[in-house]
Amino acid sequence: MAAQLAGKKVAFLMTDGVEQVEFTEPWNALRAAGALVSLVSPTAGTVLGFDHREKGDTFDVDLPVADADAGTFDALVLPGGVVNADHLRMDEASVAFVRSFFEQHKPVAAICHAPWLLAEAGVVRGRSVTSYPSLKTDLVNAGAHWSDEEVVVDQGLVTSRRPKDLPAFIAKTIEEIGEGEHAGQTV
Repeated sequence: MAAQLAGKKVAFLMTDGVEQVEFTEPWNALRAAGALVSLVSPTAGTVLGFDHREKGDTFDVDLPVADADAGTFDALVLPGGVVNADHLRMDEASVAFVRSFFEQHKPVAAICHAPWLLAEAGVVRGRSVTSYPSLKTDLVNAGAHWSDEEVVVDQGLVTSRRPKDLPAFIAKTIEEIGEGEHAGQTV
């Protein structure tokens, strides 16, 4: 498995309030598969994780999103967390960063509340997705085809509902990153 993503550069975009397990499990799995991972954030210094409503660990930011260029990465992972996703969708640089991955046809994986950011970036119209159930109306209103499944893959876009879906989410994320750019992954 270590060579499956050898040399692939993957950005993890998140801020304070991220659901910690939705960051750490994919981060560790992608690293184990050979990916070079970077934590990108509008937050300077560190990001505070949460275990639902309880404060978790802090994680060092590798790159400010304002300085990040999607062209230097092969894929993007968006961990969830209500506060994390809500803050990111209000940050113009984060929204632009997400959108640029779609413009470049690169794989994007979003779990739980992270698809809010996809709706904000205007990249879900006509796409099949899932999310935490409370986001269904927002995603449908943004033009997505929403379904209640553990993982939905649509031409380089991987989405899942919640932490219990992480095994399927991680497997499909690794698969889509390994495949590379997808012509159907577009704005």
